[in-house]
Amino acid sequence: MSPAEDRNVSLVLDGDPHQGILDLPGSPIGLVIFAHGSGSSRLSPRNHQVAGTLQDSGLATLMFDLLTEEEDRTYANRFDIELLGRRLVQACQWATAQPTLAALPLGLFGASTGAAAALRAAAAAPQAIRAVVSRGGRPDLAGNALQRVESPTLLIVGGLDTTVIQLNRQAQALMHARCDLEIIPGATHLFEEPGTLEQAADLAAAWFRQWLPTA
Repeated sequence: MSPAEDRNVSLVLDGDPHQGILDLPGSPIGLVIFAHGSGSSRLSPRNHQVAGTLQDSGLATLMFDLLTEEEDRTYANRFDIELLGRRLVQACQWATAQPTLAALPLGLFGASTGAAAALRAAAAAPQAIRAVVSRGGRPDLAGNALQRVESPTLLIVGGLDTTVIQLNRQAQALMHARCDLEIIPGATHLFEEPGTLEQAADLAAAWFRQWLPTA
């Protein structure tokens, strides 16, 4: 497959411009929008590595800044899941308004607190979001929204990230939608151990390829 075309884009969310990076492989089968974790951004190297695997699997990817630079200076904003979830919904609306993206089924990939935002967005827009993947996520922070999620959801957690494993299991028990938990042996929270992030990316790609295309 030819390399994905990389574009810098600007999304207007809640009235302010947010910078993003859109990667389009040839004839994509879907679009995955990323929600980064606390203190991260559209430039997250781990998310870019995962995105590369998704692009190799025929998926377009969009990474954008959930917060403006000014908003990010207020630490509490990084954990405002309602705000972040709303921004994700608006990003999905932006994507469906783009001629090159409008026909693509949508998925969400969330890391850390971004996973909670992704699940909040999926609960708010059940007809638009076909699948969700969480990497080292905190789905428990999505609260009551978990019960309203209809999108098939994959939770990926490092085997050494014991506290987060328990929080993911608690969230999984609250969900009515299809929800699988995959534990990567030997991985800590950030999947810094050799080969572990690659395993997570491969699992994510397989999940999106299973659930995004139109039946």
